[in-house]
Amino acid sequence: MKKISVWIDREAIAASLFLAPAAILLGIFLVFPLVYLLGLSFTSGSFTRAGVHWVGVRNYWRLLTEPDFWQVLRNTLTFTVATVLPSLVVPLGLAVLLDRAFFGRTLLRSLYFLPSITSLVAAGLSFRWLFQTQGPLNSVLSALGLEPIPWLGSTVWALPVLILLSSWQQLGFNLVVFLAGLQVIPQTRYEAAALDGADAWAQFWHITLPGLRPTLVFATIATAIFTLRSFEPVYVVTGGGPRNATNLLVYYIYEQAFALFDFGYAAAAAVVLLAIASLFVYWQLRAWGETEPH
Repeated sequence: MKKISVWIDREAIAASLFLAPAAILLGIFLVFPLVYLLGLSFTSGSFTRAGVHWVGVRNYWRLLTEPDFWQVLRNTLTFTVATVLPSLVVPLGLAVLLDRAFFGRTLLRSLYFLPSITSLVAAGLSFRWLFQTQGPLNSVLSALGLEPIPWLGSTVWALPVLILLSSWQQLGFNLVVFLAGLQVIPQTRYEAAALDGADAWAQFWHITLPGLRPTLVFATIATAIFTLRSFEPVYVVTGGGPRNATNLLVYYIYEQAFALFDFGYAAAAAVVLLAIASLFVYWQLRAWGETEPH
């Protein structure tokens, strides 16, 4: 028993030594910033000679009573939901089509992946040029005899433009994820279903979707997190306008911290964003249950 105890202790020491570098890095770059952010959210002031001082839950109470924050929160939730749905449905359909062998398939896969490796700033400037009042899109509408639309100056159309940009940016990543997931599904299932007389839609509904269940969970969570932290589209295309219609939570935090230097209030808003992301991930994992198909 003594020898076994010594052997276990040696294994524990060896494991601790191997895990120590990763644990230290996680502590420095993850745990400490989170703890610091939480502590900062209970303070007020800026990093000046006056310094910061403790205000308790005043920043959180201000969030609850601030109309602009609730508008930003509604914008963020609308933007997230409206982006996640097409960012999953369109790549899934394309992945099923591109999983089949045909001439030019590799080229199409590469072209569809291009949005994911395109700089968000460059993409945002391109969309801003396309959707400006005197831009190409309105020129096409004028040629068709239709009235030009002030896309980026309208409280109705500005947010859909950002949703389109974000969905386009996420297309290639999710396409590759779904293509990888399709490779895991055994072809024998499709062959057996075809012998039983199942058509393409029945095979997709009863074989492809259940087989892609773990992939769908990952893609949904990754897309939602990508969308919740969206900053560049707002910064480059609309600047949060018009009339706060496209102001998202990350951009709102940036404005409060680095334009108004209200770091405590910005930290409280960041904690709310972290809570929303965490609740969404927890809800997704609970809703899907076991990710392995039965």
